Amino acid sequence: MSKSILGLDKKDSADLVDNLNGLLANFQIYYQSLRGLHWNIKGKNFFELHEKYEEFYTDSLVKIDDIAERILTLQGKPLHTFTDYINRATVPVGKEIANDVEGVNLVVVSLSELLTIERVILNISEEVEDEGTNSMMSDIIAEQEKTIWMLNSWLGK
Repeated sequence: MSKSILGLDKKDSADLVDNLNGLLANFQIYYQSLRGLHWNIKGKNFFELHEKYEEFYTDSLVKIDDIAERILTLQGKPLHTFTDYINRATVPVGKEIANDVEGVNLVVVSLSELLTIERVILNISEEVEDEGTNSMMSDIIAEQEKTIWMLNSWLGK
């Protein structure tokens, strides 16, 4: 078993890098959908949602950078082209959404998909004793679960 500079198995690290790159691709698509929601929202909830979408995409940029830096820490290379993102992403793409309920539903569905990916990474990182990745996933998951609860409350669910 060959170990990395971090003391992790190199094969395990490569597997985590691949999964983290998938998460990175999904976050990039989610980020761009949030920008579109921010720009295109209309109606009585404009001011509230325009600000909220900006909060979400600003937070997503931080997470995107954190994920890319974790990939680099694990001695991998983060994806960085839109072609790569589109080919890897499974989150829905929001296009020209102006309706408040439709936009919030897109965010909930997207976060739900991100949670699925993050839980896979959480489980893998726990199995291979990668505390850095595990801790990052745990923090992201807890935050997104709360956001989903709040958005579902806004939706009346």
